[in-house]
Amino acid sequence: MSLSNYSSLLLTGGTGSFGKAFVKKILSDYPNIKRIVIYSRDELKQYEMSQRFSQSDHPGIRYFIGDVRDQERLHRALEGIDVVVHAAALKQVPTAEYNPFECIKTNIMGAQNLVEACLESDVKRVVALSTDKAAAPINLYGATKLASDKLIAAANNIVGNRDLRFSIVRYGNVMGSRGSVIPFFLEQRKKGILQLLTRA
Repeated sequence: MSLSNYSSLLLTGGTGSFGKAFVKKILSDYPNIKRIVIYSRDELKQYEMSQRFSQSDHPGIRYFIGDVRDQERLHRALEGIDVVVHAAALKQVPTAEYNPFECIKTNIMGAQNLVEACLESDVKRVVALSTDKAAAPINLYGATKLASDKLIAAANNIVGNRDLRFSIVRYGNVMGSRGSVIPFFLEQRKKGILQLLTRA
């Protein structure tokens, strides 16, 4: 999919590690894109991101407070949007195990909210980020992402005659991203724990 054919993009979970890298890439490769809407529920992260990608430098960038759990808010955010990149999710494995239904509400119900909102808007393309943990899942996070993937893929069965396609891309562990194992290992090395383990 080439973004050069589209003028506006909405990125759910846009203030995360992926969102920041993705927006940087879009602004670099598609400087004429009309609008990029960063949709997330964290006001502080939006403020911090706006210091890096401001409207004065990039007139088409917008920050939209909202949660994928809120279908009505999604409807509002999707007005005039051509492409959606769905990166919003609760991703921390221990957090999901301790708060299972919260993870289900965001990762599964949030995905279905997005599907329904896109079906009722003029969106042309939806690309959802999956995870390596959705393959033969052994934890709740992986299970919710597997269910989310199924919902996104199945949405193609009900698009009717709309010019709308739903896609999923597998997004694995990214070195240095929030929650990645690399910063954890580096911290353990600072404490001397890794040296002890390798000697044992």
